[in-house]
Amino acid sequence: MTTTSTVEHTLPEDLERAGEILTDEALQFVAELHRRFGPRRTELLGAREQHRRRAAETGTLDFLPETREIREGDWKVAPAPPALQDRRVEMTGPASPAKMAINALNSGAKVWLADLEDASSPTWHNQVDGILNLRDAARGTLSFTSPEGKQYALRQDAPLAVVVTRPRGWHLPEHNVTVDGQPASGALVDFGLHFFHTAKVLIDNGHGPYYYLPKLESAQEARLWNDVFTFAEEHLGIEHGTVRATVLIETIPAAFQMEEILWELREHASGLNAGRWDYLFSIIKYFRDAGERFVLADRSTITMTAPLMRAYTELLVKTCHRRGAFAMGGMAAVIPNRRDQEATEAAFAKVRADKTREAQDGFDGSWVAHPDLVPTCREVFDGVLDGRPNQVDRLREDVQVSPEQLLDVPSAGRVSTQQELAANLYVAVRYTAVWLSGNGAVAIHNLMEDAATAEISRSQIWQQIRNGVVYEDTGNTATRELVAEELRRQQEVLRAEVDQESFESYFEPAARLIADLVLDEEYVDFLTLPAYDLIEGR
Repeated sequence: MTTTSTVEHTLPEDLERAGEILTDEALQFVAELHRRFGPRRTELLGAREQHRRRAAETGTLDFLPETREIREGDWKVAPAPPALQDRRVEMTGPASPAKMAINALNSGAKVWLADLEDASSPTWHNQVDGILNLRDAARGTLSFTSPEGKQYALRQDAPLAVVVTRPRGWHLPEHNVTVDGQPASGALVDFGLHFFHTAKVLIDNGHGPYYYLPKLESAQEARLWNDVFTFAEEHLGIEHGTVRATVLIETIPAAFQMEEILWELREHASGLNAGRWDYLFSIIKYFRDAGERFVLADRSTITMTAPLMRAYTELLVKTCHRRGAFAMGGMAAVIPNRRDQEATEAAFAKVRADKTREAQDGFDGSWVAHPDLVPTCREVFDGVLDGRPNQVDRLREDVQVSPEQLLDVPSAGRVSTQQELAANLYVAVRYTAVWLSGNGAVAIHNLMEDAATAEISRSQIWQQIRNGVVYEDTGNTATRELVAEELRRQQEVLRAEVDQESFESYFEPAARLIADLVLDEEYVDFLTLPAYDLIEGR
């Protein structure tokens, strides 16, 4: 453990250049962020459970009466900088290792969501290496040579994707950095180190420090980020409003505060993004003890055309465009398999259909998880945008969304099957095992999965046990005993798919963790919190 004044940190193993990021000056900046904003972060995290309990007790949420003037007012967010005017295709993926970062930057996408959050396992090596890669990319020096001698470098023949970095959510700690004896906030460590080392270089490149903000549950949490940005700009002598943030609306309470979130960030706001699995996961989590009405159907059956998902996405587009912000579509998780032509054709067809719906609904761009899918997404949005960089001028005044529509869980269907139970357990254990090994973006059955998949999978099982769901395909009732037996079966399936060392090192701990999460009487808010403790050996 190395001490800088009252900041202590460890150096990641096997990362020779870590010292270039973990400098005394950068760590002091992180410490100042923590001292100024850490107490409010803690207070806001504590308020989350109070709000959740109130919603579960009443079985509803509503638009806030105290912020009616904001929703009815005539205001817009700051105009987008030139580098963010066109976001029709956004490539997503972790910022570490360097090979993946280079492939994303070279993908032909307009934007790369450089992920330090759900698509990244938060080992200290991954977090620091990701920021190192982003700093090298900003300088134009990022390169990589594989053990086989294959070289990867930033392309010179076409523009690179504009980088929008996603730090961790407010809830996650960073145990490898302590400030005044307390673990630092993962969000403030990620943002602080990235901003300190890249902001001025990015500005010189004609871009800027741009961010995706995950897991927000209130406008107050957005206000905290806005204050962080304002302080950071002042501290480095950067013009106010240079930082731009796109907020992921991936929690159900945030869906009721879209206008307020944009208002709080209005001088730093760039847009909102509509996800899928995290949003559904949040509905389960928020209303987990609110009765059968909130029991979600099998996740594989819920599409973005379900009425509650249509209400959410159409409200997001309307809100963004009314305020001059960009509406960004969600992830196309399907990925091509170059060894399976049929699977590849199916992936392209699903992506085309998904992006066509989003483009026609008014979204300004969308996400893909694989470079091969960039041309398909771009082609779809090219056809709708017709030479324009975006369609912010499409106001969607036809959209009217009520609280009841946003909470219409039965509209997503009622089918629950034991076959899906098995699939959920398989995916939750497999993803968590790979996550524990240090990889947060995992291809499973031709889908690119991140932490949100494991979260909704284990949450759905907990909810089914809580409500005694009867599986339609077997007639069996969801009980702890039934789930435990199915979990044992899926462990044996996984044992046959991996080598013994991997199974013992990662899959067995992952299975124990998933068992704890789905069988315990108490619900754990985030799988990644106990999983992170396993990574840290705590």
